Amino acid sequence: MIRAVGLATLLAAAPLAAAAHSLVVFASVDCDAVTVEAKFSNGKVAQKGEVRVLDGENSLLTTLQLESDGTVHIPLSSVDHSQGLVIEVDTGGHDNYWIVTPEDIARKCGS
Repeated sequence: MIRAVGLATLLAAAPLAAAAHSLVVFASVDCDAVTVEAKFSNGKVAQKGEVRVLDGENSLLTTLQLESDGTVHIPLSSVDHSQGLVIEVDTGGHDNYWIVTPEDIARKCGS
């Protein structure tokens, strides 16, 4: 009886364990743009998702869609990045963010 209950519990939990994964967001900066990459913790690229770009005061600057390769490029000339940027990615079921500081941008632009 105990084995049957243990097996039933294990089988019931298996789909949850298989579905449990998180979204990993990474943003890199060069002097012209911020490149955002989004993938799941299992290594699969997030092929669809909304990318919100906020300034250092959390005001929305722009909203973009992820490309099918899980990336999006944000030209620095298109956003006020003086106070840094908060990059939020939402795939509909998972979300995460990355912070780009003014120092990150200055370091890549040599200033």
